[in-house]
Amino acid sequence: MDAITWQEFEKVELRVGTVVTAEVFKEARRPAYVLHVDFGEEIGTLKSSAQITDLYQPEDLVGSQVVGVVNFPPKQIGPIKSQCLITGFPTAEGPVVLIRPERHVPNGLKLA
Repeated sequence: MDAITWQEFEKVELRVGTVVTAEVFKEARRPAYVLHVDFGEEIGTLKSSAQITDLYQPEDLVGSQVVGVVNFPPKQIGPIKSQCLITGFPTAEGPVVLIRPERHVPNGLKLA
């Protein structure tokens, strides 16, 4: 494992946001959802393709908070431009478990 400096870590914008909409990404090669996540006034609402269909239903995601990297360049995924990376941990079987704050916090807060 390569060590990084504190200054390098500070460059990663890990922010909390609330899922505003979640829908099946029908054109995706692998099952995924298109999420629109509100990261607060400073950042706004960003779109992401998230392969989390094994453990989550769209209706259960709306209104929940997630943690995303908001300073990656946009990435074209099929017909959509993913603007952020929603974070999670893969289980031993493969499905991804989302990283979420244990209590509600204001949208846009940076991981400390």
